Amino acid sequence: MSQYLVIVESPSKAGTIRKYLGEEYAVLSTVGHIRDLPKSQLGVDVKNNFKPLYVTIAGKKKNVEALREAAKKSLRIFVATDPDREGEAIGWHVTKMLENLNKPIQRVMFYEITKAGVLEGMRNATELDMNLVNAQQARRIIDRLVGFKVSPFLWKVLYSGLSAGRVQSVALRLICERQDEIDKFEAEEYWTIKTEVETERKQKFEAELQKVDGKKIKIEDELTAHDLRHELKEAEYVIDRVEKKQVKRNPRAPFTTSTLQQAAFQQLGFTTKRTMTLAQQLYEGINLKSGEVTGLITYMRTDSTRAASSAIEIAREHIKAAFGAKYIPSKFRQFGKAAAKVQDAHEAIRPANPALLPNDVKDSLTGPQAKLYDLIWRRFIASQMSVAVFDQSTVDIKAGGRFELRATGSEIVFEGYRKIYYENAEETDSHLPADLIQGEIVQLLKVDADQHFTKPPAPYTESSLVKVLDTEGIGRPSTYANIISVIQTRNYVSTEKRKLYPTDLGRVTNKLLVENFPELVNKKFTREMEEQLDKVEEGDLTYLQVMEEFWTHLEKWLEESSGSYSEIKKSLQVETDQVCEKCGKPMVVKWSKNGQFLACTGFPGCKNARPLNTVTPAEGEVDEEANDYGSCDKCGSPLILRDGRYGKFYACSAYPKCKFTKPFNVLMPCPKPDCKGSISARRSRKGRLFYGCTNYPDCDFVSWDPPIDVKCPACENPYMLVKSTKKKGDFTFCPNCKHEIIVNESEVI
Repeated sequence: MSQYLVIVESPSKAGTIRKYLGEEYAVLSTVGHIRDLPKSQLGVDVKNNFKPLYVTIAGKKKNVEALREAAKKSLRIFVATDPDREGEAIGWHVTKMLENLNKPIQRVMFYEITKAGVLEGMRNATELDMNLVNAQQARRIIDRLVGFKVSPFLWKVLYSGLSAGRVQSVALRLICERQDEIDKFEAEEYWTIKTEVETERKQKFEAELQKVDGKKIKIEDELTAHDLRHELKEAEYVIDRVEKKQVKRNPRAPFTTSTLQQAAFQQLGFTTKRTMTLAQQLYEGINLKSGEVTGLITYMRTDSTRAASSAIEIAREHIKAAFGAKYIPSKFRQFGKAAAKVQDAHEAIRPANPALLPNDVKDSLTGPQAKLYDLIWRRFIASQMSVAVFDQSTVDIKAGGRFELRATGSEIVFEGYRKIYYENAEETDSHLPADLIQGEIVQLLKVDADQHFTKPPAPYTESSLVKVLDTEGIGRPSTYANIISVIQTRNYVSTEKRKLYPTDLGRVTNKLLVENFPELVNKKFTREMEEQLDKVEEGDLTYLQVMEEFWTHLEKWLEESSGSYSEIKKSLQVETDQVCEKCGKPMVVKWSKNGQFLACTGFPGCKNARPLNTVTPAEGEVDEEANDYGSCDKCGSPLILRDGRYGKFYACSAYPKCKFTKPFNVLMPCPKPDCKGSISARRSRKGRLFYGCTNYPDCDFVSWDPPIDVKCPACENPYMLVKSTKKKGDFTFCPNCKHEIIVNESEVI
């Protein structure tokens, strides 16, 4: 019979730990948070030291009852929620729920879900760290105050249902500002001139023009490039300088949360959210083919690059056995802190048992899990390998007395860590002849002038956005996946070809927040707020000090923004050249919950309004030059783009004589095998919105919930469904294995 109760967050983790501890221990899970602020009210008493009102989360009452019943029968209770701020806060809520039972409660932390890691955690049971709890509570309350106090501003100016948040709004601002840079960018022309030369020993190599008359050259037009090319054809070429040096490249540190998200996106194509879901699965425990159940990686929410010496020794033994002694440095390598503030109680993300090779566990994992484990394993093993050694060569050539050209080469001498891991940005081999001599005359074979244009900054990808958030200290790496997911779910940002673009709604929301709450969505303020939360965690500041300072700022900003809402709304209106067909007054673009629309400036006297992308020509009139939407499938008339209650759609210009329509927004390719159709929103006979294939009736795919082109991380079903309920809020759902991914209610923008 169980004498002790261990409480964790995840059911899958509970099953793994139960097998390690034996029959004396019952292991139950909270399944995430059990208490939170109420959804329908602020839940914070700002006049009474910002005291929060916590309530049991809807749907968690049975969990709470099960935990209480198990606790009553136990001699001792161990709270083993995740080893971070969030886990500490959940653990505190658990202890508050059980404190009237008068049972001894201790805190244990598992940094890896292996038998050794679990037993080590149990041996080092301690007390809850209230500084961590207070830091999480401060973050939660601040985010609640922003959401409940700033969101109504957006409702009054745009429409109800929009939301504002502290960190996510800064991420949105970064994306909008990058898009503004791209839109304003003006390309500049420039030219480069490259030559191919040959030595007397028939060795060929390329050199690029660098200087003319001793000055660095910038070729801005074709005429200049043509003249230089002509002169270079007639010049004599002599090697002026040959420089060779050996360069060493050190391996990268083991992964932190941020660097794992970036590398998984760049090398595996995983979104940040998918990476964290897969990493959670690898951490919590995998059933191996051998029958063993074990976690494969250490805790995946960390800023630290430190690794345990025991793990490093195992890595070094493997490197020596697999590659030889020359592939390990004389001393093992520890990496410094990646940032000023690091959760150094955690290790870096590494294999829990480095001796467990990717091929050893491949058959026990899904394809994506295996890829991520392989990436983590290789990065960690490489971090303990010898440096890579390159021979770098630089050859300067003089031509005709006026011109200076340069050729560079880099050749790997010793692979070192690159034997198993390197990234695309690292240098690659580029050979130059080995025996070039200063003063040697080389023959010109050809000279080419190439036109180029400067390029605008690239749109953010999830990887590059994570990098800048991490560099700027905005949020914490453990929240990045949710930040990106939420701004997409709220339709502030869209993703095209793995790049992030602000939607019209995202841009206007950002414009309103920047103009009316400039300090709130300021990078510096957000970074300083994170630093203050860190100081609460360290015990240097109290919860009350941070809350009072933030509330002072927020009250001031709210007061400054409470001007004329009608004037702000008016500033968002866009004038058009269209006139109202009812009263003849100009039409302007306005916003509603269904997007932008055209409205008469004579309102409220004239209430005429119509979709944004339609005009009202006389019957039979269509501007065919402006129409590139194709022809009606039924009558052949040109199609026009309309805006309806449920978004844009194509309609026949002969309406109402012809009522043909077809969808505008295609959500994703049809997931049915061998179907080349697309999934789009449609209407049932009773007017209910559903999602079906454009190849109907040949394809019978149908869903009441919108599908998204994201594989299920649990079973790899080719798509997920987007759902929303009062109890759970927003979440995605796999129709095949029922796997759910919850969008945390606290992480709204």
